[in-house]
Amino acid sequence: MVAMSKETPARRSGAAGAVLSLPPKWLHMYDDFIAKNAGQVSQIESALRSLTYIIPGRFRDAEIASETVHSSVQLLSLYHDTLLSRAVPTTSPRAPSPHARYTRFWAARSALYRRAALLLQMVRYTELLLEMAAKRRGGERARWRVVVFLEVVKAACRLLLMRITRGRSIVEPVLPEREAPQPPPEEEEEEEEYDAGEEEGELGGLLPGRGEPGGGKKKPHEREWRMPRTGMDLPSLPSAGDITGYLLSRVLSPDDIKPAAKLLNRLRGSGQAAEVLHILAPVVYAAGLAMTPAEKRRRSWAPWAAGLAVEVAARQLRERGLRTTALERDEWRRRGWGMGWWAMRGPFYEGVVRGVVEGVKGRVPGVLGGILEDYEYLWENYYFSTGD
Repeated sequence: MVAMSKETPARRSGAAGAVLSLPPKWLHMYDDFIAKNAGQVSQIESALRSLTYIIPGRFRDAEIASETVHSSVQLLSLYHDTLLSRAVPTTSPRAPSPHARYTRFWAARSALYRRAALLLQMVRYTELLLEMAAKRRGGERARWRVVVFLEVVKAACRLLLMRITRGRSIVEPVLPEREAPQPPPEEEEEEEEYDAGEEEGELGGLLPGRGEPGGGKKKPHEREWRMPRTGMDLPSLPSAGDITGYLLSRVLSPDDIKPAAKLLNRLRGSGQAAEVLHILAPVVYAAGLAMTPAEKRRRSWAPWAAGLAVEVAARQLRERGLRTTALERDEWRRRGWGMGWWAMRGPFYEGVVRGVVEGVKGRVPGVLGGILEDYEYLWENYYFSTGD
């Protein structure tokens, strides 16, 4: 009996340790599964996002259910991006995009950049869900407090990122996007028999041809050539009709050889002022709506005009700056398209766009008209549904 009493605590501690070690083991197994099945994971995420497009209006509280699924998928994708960025080798046959090079550089260089960027992405993925929950639990007053608070948090994160990057523009998204998984290399087939005197000799040898979808083998000019002295491989020759494209694909642009930090120019003077105004424009608009009486909020021009004026001022000031890199031009183009969301807000939507939406809704087929009607409800009742 005494021996049993001495063994019982040890057994219990061992069992408790085994139970506590299960979650890390499961998490490690899950991480390995994601790293080995990146393509399938991306397809599942896309399918779940597509599902959220048709849920609104299907049942009671459907918009909250849809946004909950959407936010959860986005947060899970953010976690998957972190896993895959560690699992994918740094040397890849496909050159990363300027956006990926730039954001990856700052995320690796500064821990504060990673934290601020991660917080900004999480807020952007959950802002509409938080607005819906605040409206459900606390009414309009709580809803607008949450809206203004989230806009202030996003602006603070962007200003912090601007300071960390030493006065450079903010690119969206602020974290590297997931790169498309590389297809696995095809298995090499057995080398064809060639006459050593004719094919190899002093000129080296053709590498074995790879199997084609039709079951045939590649022609000699389509294979790589291995040089006998150095052992290096020369790439295959292009087809006669694609020589220009072949050469252009191997030309390096100035952005390809620039250091990652140089992919965006540092802003000075009016350029910095323009970036700050661009960051603060949503805060000005949200604060103006929050201070407007509820009965006048939809048709009041003052908040809408103030927010748009700040955005236009930022754009005019930035026009005097330089846009010399591809990443700057892409971000400037994205912001230009983002200006279109102002047409879906405030009195401009109520007085102009809403009539157009009603006309389109009456002409499209039943299912598409129903989906448009469901999203019209979101545009009219939630601030973040038209956020950029």
